[in-house]
Amino acid sequence: RTTMKSLRFISAEAFVSNAELARKSLGAVAHDLFPLLFKASYLLEQGEVIHDLVENWPLFDFNIGKLLGATVDYQEDLTHRTCSVCLESCLTGLRDYVLNRSSPCLKKLRVVDLTGIKDVEVQFCKCKKTMGRWARTQLLSKLCSELLVYLQQAECNPGTFGISINVLIDLFVTERNYELVVQALLKKCSCPLKICCVAFRSDNLTLQKFFYIIKLTDPSLLRKLEIVHNVHLEMEHLEILFNSIHFPLLMSLTLPARTFNVRRFTATDEEMLTNIGEKMGEMTQLTELSMSFSILTGRIQKLLSPLKTPLKMLDVSNCSLNHADMAFLANSFHANHLEALDLSGHDIPELYPSTFFKLLSHCSSVLRSLTLEDCNIQDTQVNMLILGLSPCQKLQEFKFIGNPLSSQALKHLFTFLCELPMLKNVEFPVPRDCYPIGITYPIDDASLCRFDHQKYESVAEELNLILLQANREDVKASTPLFGSYDAAVQETNNELGAYLIKSFKETLEKFTTSFNKMS
Repeated sequence: RTTMKSLRFISAEAFVSNAELARKSLGAVAHDLFPLLFKASYLLEQGEVIHDLVENWPLFDFNIGKLLGATVDYQEDLTHRTCSVCLESCLTGLRDYVLNRSSPCLKKLRVVDLTGIKDVEVQFCKCKKTMGRWARTQLLSKLCSELLVYLQQAECNPGTFGISINVLIDLFVTERNYELVVQALLKKCSCPLKICCVAFRSDNLTLQKFFYIIKLTDPSLLRKLEIVHNVHLEMEHLEILFNSIHFPLLMSLTLPARTFNVRRFTATDEEMLTNIGEKMGEMTQLTELSMSFSILTGRIQKLLSPLKTPLKMLDVSNCSLNHADMAFLANSFHANHLEALDLSGHDIPELYPSTFFKLLSHCSSVLRSLTLEDCNIQDTQVNMLILGLSPCQKLQEFKFIGNPLSSQALKHLFTFLCELPMLKNVEFPVPRDCYPIGITYPIDDASLCRFDHQKYESVAEELNLILLQANREDVKASTPLFGSYDAAVQETNNELGAYLIKSFKETLEKFTTSFNKMS
């Protein structure tokens, strides 16, 4: 698909394509043309031009989401291009904006917003090298620290110390970049580039380090908090976090696996859960909540009823919900507002079919994303599922991997899915008849890839043909066996792998020691 470009944009491309000439001529360029030239340079990956544009930015704000998004001159949205060349040039240009010896009174820039970048699986930039969220966090922190060292050592223009630019960014902190980010946050007051954390993700961190850095981020500005892999946050730690820190603007909260486990609850734990629910109720902006792989049987009401704002996104996958939990969700005021819902890992047909369909009917007018992986949905339930999904006319994404459905049932379901006008992404299971007879669900990791690949390819072709014949080439259908793409995990998988090996080794050593003592 070719996107139309205006004559202004074509001229801008021609201008920046000769990097040497463009850089020499920037001083003569009208200020209101800088945004146009920035997008053209980004499209053509002209790193040197990007650097100089940012270094000489003449406007009050620099919002990368708006600059790269759809514009009148060029409708193509480039915010999903996390091109390493372009982003590095952008950030080093920002550092050099501060160091540039031009008169401080000419420096109008006050706010830089880097939050509009989207990390996606497929990159279209020529260099094919991406700069993900972790790397952006790393580079900005490094540049802030370097800037301070330089300002202390060099003879700078006195006006440089008067420069104050708020840099809005989504921070991603792991053990590997922790020290660097901490140093940048500690020296925020004396650095002209002031890191303002809008969203914070933490992986592979000890609790002590997590609690320390979260306080440094200025939680009063935080809109999104993700505590994900290998941060051993349990319920008592969450209560301490909410009692000691206020998150007035928090809109989205993701908690790590096993934060809650009601199977070993005491009376004190029940009080703790009530307190956590009340604290979340004080977060009046909270509309997105993810707490997968916790055991929450019978406690959803206690946790969610204090919320004063309806949830738009809820992920309670693999949370061992019972009928009372599902009944609460179906009848709660959240149901009419849910745009994204993940109920994976629950045996929906067996445990609460009618309550689930009641919940689905309540959120059908707004639902955009539905995930029902490993829910034991079988061929006999497909017609019922179609009936439940029919009113969901705004559905854009449907994921149902891991369900024991035959190729015939999948074809029937795909014929219906073609009728959902907004649908863009479908993740479907390997058909049951592609696996050996007698396979049991949920399928364990060892057996996951032991299916007839040739037969699967043939069925996948037929399913895509159904989409093609219905003129639905816009729908992407796939079977990601080991889960959907996660940009953050992809970027830090080496560190994550090393951490898991270390944990396994430590566990093995403890076991050996215990065994030797017994012997």
